[in-house]
Amino acid sequence: MKVKLMRYLKPYAPYVILAPLMMLLEVFMDLMQPALMATVVDDGILGGDMNTIITTSVKMLGAALLGMAGGFGCTVFAMLASMNYSADLRGDLFRKVGHFSFKEIDRFSTGSLVTRLTNDVVQLQNLVGMALRMFIRAPLLCVGGVVMAVSISVRYGVILLVCIPVILLMVLVVYKLVFPVFASMQAKLDKLNAVLQENLAGVRVIKAYVRGGFEEKRFGDANEDLTNTALYAMNIMAVVGPIMMLLMNAVVLVVIYMGGLQIQAKEIQVGEVMAGISYMTQILFSFMMMSMMFAMVPRAKVSADRVREVLQTESAITDGEVTAEVERGEIEFDNVSFSYNDDKDDYVLKNVSLKINAGENIGLLGSTGAGKSSLVGLIPRFYDATGGRVLVDGVDVRDYKLQSLRSNIGVVLQEAVLFSGTLAENIRWGKEDASDDEVKQAAAAAQADEYISEMTDGYEAMLGQKGLTLSGGQKQRACIARALIKQPKILIMDDSTSALDLGTESRLNAAIREGYTSGTRITIAQRIASVMDTDRIYVIHDGEVAAVGTHDELLENSEIYRDIYDSQMGLGAVAGE
Repeated sequence: MKVKLMRYLKPYAPYVILAPLMMLLEVFMDLMQPALMATVVDDGILGGDMNTIITTSVKMLGAALLGMAGGFGCTVFAMLASMNYSADLRGDLFRKVGHFSFKEIDRFSTGSLVTRLTNDVVQLQNLVGMALRMFIRAPLLCVGGVVMAVSISVRYGVILLVCIPVILLMVLVVYKLVFPVFASMQAKLDKLNAVLQENLAGVRVIKAYVRGGFEEKRFGDANEDLTNTALYAMNIMAVVGPIMMLLMNAVVLVVIYMGGLQIQAKEIQVGEVMAGISYMTQILFSFMMMSMMFAMVPRAKVSADRVREVLQTESAITDGEVTAEVERGEIEFDNVSFSYNDDKDDYVLKNVSLKINAGENIGLLGSTGAGKSSLVGLIPRFYDATGGRVLVDGVDVRDYKLQSLRSNIGVVLQEAVLFSGTLAENIRWGKEDASDDEVKQAAAAAQADEYISEMTDGYEAMLGQKGLTLSGGQKQRACIARALIKQPKILIMDDSTSALDLGTESRLNAAIREGYTSGTRITIAQRIASVMDTDRIYVIHDGEVAAVGTHDELLENSEIYRDIYDSQMGLGAVAGE
């Protein structure tokens, strides 16, 4: 279903109605001025009537003040409508993106979504504001000016019949030329934002590898590409202005010449010629405004299409009908296959079948890219299985309400992500109403209390964006505390202790075993030391379950497991020394 972006103006219909009415007042007053001026010149100055000069001047002043009030009112109402319109639209976009699955986010890319929520919405905001002012003013001024000019002399109508088609042709040519350019500009702005975000997120890596020069060139290339495209569009627009001014001045000269002939022939008076010049100037200026506004339309249309694309995209992950809570934490993968791009020849997981009983402590071991994270990501429905079923407590996860499912699952991802705010606020993400004691208990179990207590502000210490003030290990422990305070029925730790030393990791595992006894725990790791004490270990290799058993059983029965063990803790480690 096509989303109509103008529906966001409905709540602000009073502003949308009042803005044109105020503009109508301003235009009417502007159209009165040349006629009043003609009266001052012909009847007052040339007629020697001081009373006419004074009374008409007062009328001109009153008209100017009323026009100013109308213009001010139009600007205020247009601003209220456009600003509220963009705020509502941006809010809906943000909520829509928040409900996207990882699949949709991967499809659009983060940089593109940021551009759509910011730059594209601003383009639409500007268009709405301009439409309620200039899109109303220009046509009214044009039509009113034509009527007033023709009422003075029919010959002015002939002049307009010649120049208006030329102006309309110019506007059409400009529209055709700049529309594809603005579409290209938005795509290049997406690319620039993506480069910028990558640089800001990876600034430490860039400095560590002395890649500043390379990244500056990459940003410079994207920036130059965008600039060149923008300059091309602006060059087109730059040609239009002078041509319009030349045409307007030429028309004024023709009006003056014809007016002089008519004055000599006693057909019209000097004041009427002056009024005619003013009306012709207003008409041509209105066309100039329209040409500039139509240059905005292509860019706004591109932005509207991009915003509409986001709003019309349906998430691949939809709510099920089962509102029951996860009670036991039993997990079963029934012949599960998965591909990120729905390509049957590019499966990340292939016919995986395994069952995890409620309360078990399970380890998933495998090399990078084996499919471990992809497998557990199917449990909270970050993605849906391409084939087969994922069951929690005997119910297909696709049948659960997302809120019911995810509220009972705690996930600690590979990348430790924290948010701006205090440490306590970040830990309370797992449980908003958690008491201070609960926060400290969760932090103590995650081995985070030891470093938090040493900080000047303790749990009220403010974190920078993404927790940049903390080390990798400190961030991981804070994220683990955030998951533990939730006391979920299923706890997934996705290589979340990679930055911890073995001693800290051992204490962490002991604390979790002691304090987290009510649910199922899945630990993903590349280090055998992280999973060797679990109830059962699944060895994942090339998207399949290659072996399963306890640590001792796998040492005896699995060649892949023995190879990993030898490389980390046995023969390979010794050889590496």
